Amino acid sequence: MTQERRRHGGSEQRSPPSSRRPAPPAPRRNIVSNSVVLVVISSCLVGLSAFWFSYVKWSQAMRPLTLHPSPRILPPSSSSPAVSPSLFWGSYRPQVYFGMKTRSPRSVVTGLMWISQSGTPSLRHTCEQSDGLARYGWLMHDGVNFGVQEIKDKGYTLHTEFVKRPGGQHGGDWSWRISGSPEDPSSPGRLVSLLFYVATDGQGSLTPHMDGRGHLSHVTGTSEELGGFTLRFPKPEGGDGNISYNHLVTVCHGLHHITDVVRSSMSNRFTHLSSGSGNKQRYFGLDTYRPPPQPGSDHSQLVIHQVTMYLPFQIEMLFESDSFLQRPVSLSGRALTTELEKHRRNMAEHFQKTFQLEEKGFIPEQVAFSQAALSNMLGGMGYFYGSSLIQSQHNPEPVAYPPSPLYTAVPSRSFFPRGFLWDEGFHLLLIARWNPTLAWQSLSHWLDLMNADGWIPREQILGPESRSKVPAEFVIQWDENANPPTLFLALRQLLESKDAGVEGLRFLRLAFPRLQTWYNWFNETQNGPLPYTYRWRGRDKDTVRFLNPKTLTSGLDDYPRASHPSDDERHVDLRCWMALASEVMADICKLLGEDGSRYKESQMALSDNSLLDQLHWAEKLGAYADYGNHTQRVVLERERPRAVTGQNSQTVSPPGLIRVVRKPPKLQFVRALGYVSLFPFLLQILSPNSPRLGHLLEDLRDADKLWTPYGIRSLSKSSSLYMQRNTEHDLPYWRGPIWINMNYLVLRALHKYGQIEGPHQNRAASLYRELRVNLVANLYRQYKETGYLWEQYNDQTGRGQGCFPFTGWSSLVVLVMAEEY
Repeated sequence: MTQERRRHGGSEQRSPPSSRRPAPPAPRRNIVSNSVVLVVISSCLVGLSAFWFSYVKWSQAMRPLTLHPSPRILPPSSSSPAVSPSLFWGSYRPQVYFGMKTRSPRSVVTGLMWISQSGTPSLRHTCEQSDGLARYGWLMHDGVNFGVQEIKDKGYTLHTEFVKRPGGQHGGDWSWRISGSPEDPSSPGRLVSLLFYVATDGQGSLTPHMDGRGHLSHVTGTSEELGGFTLRFPKPEGGDGNISYNHLVTVCHGLHHITDVVRSSMSNRFTHLSSGSGNKQRYFGLDTYRPPPQPGSDHSQLVIHQVTMYLPFQIEMLFESDSFLQRPVSLSGRALTTELEKHRRNMAEHFQKTFQLEEKGFIPEQVAFSQAALSNMLGGMGYFYGSSLIQSQHNPEPVAYPPSPLYTAVPSRSFFPRGFLWDEGFHLLLIARWNPTLAWQSLSHWLDLMNADGWIPREQILGPESRSKVPAEFVIQWDENANPPTLFLALRQLLESKDAGVEGLRFLRLAFPRLQTWYNWFNETQNGPLPYTYRWRGRDKDTVRFLNPKTLTSGLDDYPRASHPSDDERHVDLRCWMALASEVMADICKLLGEDGSRYKESQMALSDNSLLDQLHWAEKLGAYADYGNHTQRVVLERERPRAVTGQNSQTVSPPGLIRVVRKPPKLQFVRALGYVSLFPFLLQILSPNSPRLGHLLEDLRDADKLWTPYGIRSLSKSSSLYMQRNTEHDLPYWRGPIWINMNYLVLRALHKYGQIEGPHQNRAASLYRELRVNLVANLYRQYKETGYLWEQYNDQTGRGQGCFPFTGWSSLVVLVMAEEY
């Protein structure tokens, strides 16, 4: 009994016998199997969930990097010599004083440097404001065939000329001519070194060839896009017959290091040139360069040809394609002169026919100024290839955007030698008047940069050479940040042109899916708190250091917005941009036979003057305004010194300027009269009969508000932020100075309202005539005095200021002179 109790637990009782068949024992093995299956299924579900979560996260991270799914407007071959031979070679390196490359990702590049060997030698290569040149820029450049540039250095002038000649299968030949002359012909001869270089940019090969005296006579080379080619260095003319030669054959780790390579290879040398007294002349010449080892990195072959001689002189460099088999003569000497003269005449005739400035009363010097402004826009067009660095909320670190090409004009060769989205819309207004094909190509390149969501990086910093010129804080692009869609300005002008034709229709058919996505992206990501309102994303979030947090995405940087950024803001300028976009999209749909009803509906709503007044008319200001969480009572004050304790010591932090809010913000209109207030007028949304138009015209002509003898200032003198710096180090930018792109829009609007019957017609026409005279006179005067077009102009004196040369949208003065709107 003891064993039985132990087996059954002591208290267990036996079951009574039964006549029924006893039930089988419980299938313990199946229970275990089911449990395992459940565990496995559960684990799979957890794994699938984790996988799905990871996939979603990966997908979100990859989305900004995914290019738009529609076919590219321009296929990769579109810039090849087979498809576009006339545009294959060009002065597509605006960041250097003189250089050429092809429109290909890894182009063979050529360039010029020079050194004045008298006094303190200074090497010139990349365009730098710190070089202090009295003037440099293109006097003539047709955007395709040739260019003539004047560079005034200290005590002498260089003229650089190039011309291309078609032939063969690889873009044909081209030649350079560099002429040097002293400022004062009676002064003792100045010794100058010219350095011509050619680099492979990571692909291709170069072979130097010497003459019997050990001087570099020519370079042969090959590359994927060029096949075989030869660079020739004919004997210079002038220099009192005394010439010294040096050369360097080496490698370079990136085009942005070429200047460093030259500096590192220079050494003091003696030449047997006579300086008038029979003594030897000391100069800096190329010697040797040993590149630092960089295992695994791409490197470029680099050959440099240095010629040192006295002013005056003339020297040439010839590029000849091996596939040009029926070359009549080399493009040198008299043949080069003949070709240059032919293209000069052609450009002068085309310029006169296009803009007709003489008929509008301009003297020859003013016509030459206008021609130089156009030439600098065209000569400032560059071809770039590389990846933007972008960041989104789904990418904790910056990532590389897909590598892409970009053919675009640039705002400034010295300070902004890269593409800017909203600038390009203004650039194309001028380029399209001169050569619509160049405009269509630039538009195509920009739209081909669009990602699947419809976002286009607003600042294009493509490749190491471009990145080397940009402060680190501006390199990264955020995928929520927009820029004014000024490409619609250019599109509208191109569509209205009688030359749009087949080229325009082909572009529209290919571009239409991208334009739709771009338009939708603005409506989905930049929408405001109320229907038909919009808000720029990407405002600075620092409300301590900034007097008024900047809105770089609007293009108007430090223009006064709501003092305390919030989701309640609505921005009148963006609303007007979207009215323009809606109108152009509706017109495109009509041309293509597409349903454009939703664009027409948006245009009608965004152009509704009553709704516009309801959302943006500030009665106290008497003008249109932004709305947001705002207070006027903010100032910058110097903070008290703070003690900062480190690991082993305590230091005193120097006091800086911080923002002090003296009155709490509240939701209200932003009381700032300026460019933003004018947007319903600038983009011609206001009815000619609107009483608001009369108010704006009065403010426009009021010298205590926006009017100056030099143009319309960006912010009224009555504004509390007029000419106020935004931080301790940020000078006022869009807070008073005169900007030419906005003055162009003012003139365009005045021109239109001055031609439409209404109560304000005469007033608009009168203001148009007065403003046009003032603007043109000041820009011409400043160009004559300083040698440059400028980024902006002082509203008190008219003096050019900001960066220079600024031959981007400041070149719109050409259209103002020609009355082309």
